Amino acid sequence: MGDLEIFDRIESEVRGYIRSFPVVFDSARGSTLTTADGQNYLDFFAGAGVLNYGHNNPLFTQALIEYLQRDGIIHGLDMATSAKRAFLEAFEARILKPRGLDYKVQFTGPTGANAVEAALKVARQATGRSNVVAFTNGFHGLSLGALAATSNKKYRDAAGTSLDNVTRLPYDGYLGAGVDTLDLFEKMLDDTGSGLDLPAAVIVETVQGEGGINVASSAWLQRLRAITAARGILLIVDDIQAGVGRTGGFFSFEESGIVPDLVTVSKSISASGLPMSLVLMRREVDVWKPGAHTGTFRGNNLAFITARAALDVYWADTTFMDELARKSELLRSELAQIAAEYPEIEFTVRGRGLMYGIASTKHPELAGQVSAHAFTLGLVIETSGARDEVLKFLPALTITNEELLAGLAIVRASLAAVLAA
Repeated sequence: MGDLEIFDRIESEVRGYIRSFPVVFDSARGSTLTTADGQNYLDFFAGAGVLNYGHNNPLFTQALIEYLQRDGIIHGLDMATSAKRAFLEAFEARILKPRGLDYKVQFTGPTGANAVEAALKVARQATGRSNVVAFTNGFHGLSLGALAATSNKKYRDAAGTSLDNVTRLPYDGYLGAGVDTLDLFEKMLDDTGSGLDLPAAVIVETVQGEGGINVASSAWLQRLRAITAARGILLIVDDIQAGVGRTGGFFSFEESGIVPDLVTVSKSISASGLPMSLVLMRREVDVWKPGAHTGTFRGNNLAFITARAALDVYWADTTFMDELARKSELLRSELAQIAAEYPEIEFTVRGRGLMYGIASTKHPELAGQVSAHAFTLGLVIETSGARDEVLKFLPALTITNEELLAGLAIVRASLAAVLAA
């Protein structure tokens, strides 16, 4: 299993995933992780959505090797480099233009939280207003501005200070089926006695990842877009986990047909696991003064190389998305079958693309128990939700059908073992 003593002795108590997966990983390829002592694990976690194209995709590795061997620029702040130019050209040609999107691109610091911070800051500058509306069970990062928009009590309690200028409203489905939660939002906006000042922006995940794989309907998103557009409120879609193909299209909002004012993108945008984050914004929103939001590592040229390779290989036509749709249906149908096999557990299945969850409000502890048992059988799979009640399926988009079915077989075996205990 590997010696964890040095981690226990030296590393901060803040470490998290090592507690769920207590082995020393050494190498990886595709959807397989290998420990230092040679044990293989099937990966249904994908670095929390960072590795949509799998571990060490050879197409990207080769591009990196060639770039390094010719002494290509690695660190360049926000200076012009050939690597950045090639990425921007590919992103415009493969992603923006085919979708009719006319966005400016801002490269922020390397984390998704930094992209959220930048989006909130520029939205406030562009509108001259400070308040932001966020939603129940939303997760937008853990730096203070992003944390103010994050809902989970565990993370908020760690702030050590007040978290201001955010109003939290109920997400789609939060009040149960048949209740349109946007009725409250629209009523509060139109009622001068509601106490809700006109917001600078609304920030939303179309599929809430850390919040429990909660999926906003297209109708709800379309109404949200209409409400914000009519009142001059900027709409920010946080696509950090749900984007880059994870939920079907390149962007998670494509299915609904809406066009956000700003989009935050990170995690799998680099394609290889290298740090990279960006903000997309309508041209009139780009009111930044030069250098007003900087970051030492906002020019990760190695990430530009692998990101550009992914765009050229996987997004030149619809082949990748078509295959993803087939895998999505396979995952959905298998999870629905598992739920049907255990009616007494009252499972619900929710998600899109290859971002799915199965949960039981009757037995919320099951998700964690199944995740732990699955690890003993060679599967890495995490939980999400306010009570970690959702078993979260986040495999690489490049996973094979055989690997997907093998992982699902481990989940079935683990569930049976937990329920028999």
